[in-house]
Amino acid sequence: MNILVSGASRGVGLAICKVLLKQGHTVYAISRIQSEELKSLEFEFVGKLFFKSVDLSESNQVHTTVFKEFISNKIVLHGFVNNAAMAYDDIITNLNLGKLEEMYQTNVFSPMMLTKYAIRNMLFNKTKGSIIHISSISAHTGYKGLAMYASSKAALEAFSKNTAREWGGLGIRSNVIVPGFMETAMSATLSFEQKDRIYKRTSLKKATSIESVAETVAFILSEKANSITGQNIHVDAGTI
Repeated sequence: MNILVSGASRGVGLAICKVLLKQGHTVYAISRIQSEELKSLEFEFVGKLFFKSVDLSESNQVHTTVFKEFISNKIVLHGFVNNAAMAYDDIITNLNLGKLEEMYQTNVFSPMMLTKYAIRNMLFNKTKGSIIHISSISAHTGYKGLAMYASSKAALEAFSKNTAREWGGLGIRSNVIVPGFMETAMSATLSFEQKDRIYKRTSLKKATSIESVAETVAFILSEKANSITGQNIHVDAGTI
């Protein structure tokens, strides 16, 4: 399968690329920068991993940069994994409209545009494709300072559920993976005490495994999950 993965340079996105490549799929990876880890993966999987630098804060450029300059309709797209996101964390009384708009460009508007053209590719090629959005547990349980970020992820969840309804008749599926708190760059700013309090709220009393999230994504993309659509699938160490 040919899979488009956004936010592929590190963390969950990088792990998803690794799992998909090891399963024999071809990955079209986009992110603002190409990390050294992604470069190594590109070298290891020559001809199976393709990268393009894309700034998803410019949602009006998505069609050109991704679907004209990188993926055309000649490439049959079987799946799209929307993982790219930026975090804008603050308490609500400090909300800055400019920062909120910037985050929504990356977290909501660009993913919607990518979904639009991914579906068009699938329709053109008569593909029963699979779309996955990576959300966050913060959209389901409150954390101080995460209201704005959580709202952007909740918007994606509603978008995904309606996408599933709209295009399911043509075999196109749309699902959301909801990870719990993971050891990623986004959580690196938290202190040990803050992380410990978060992990104690889970059933497993530990961080969510990035590898577990990546493996779940690969399964939902596959034909083995062909009856799963319109769902929020929690991979959160038992937070909810």
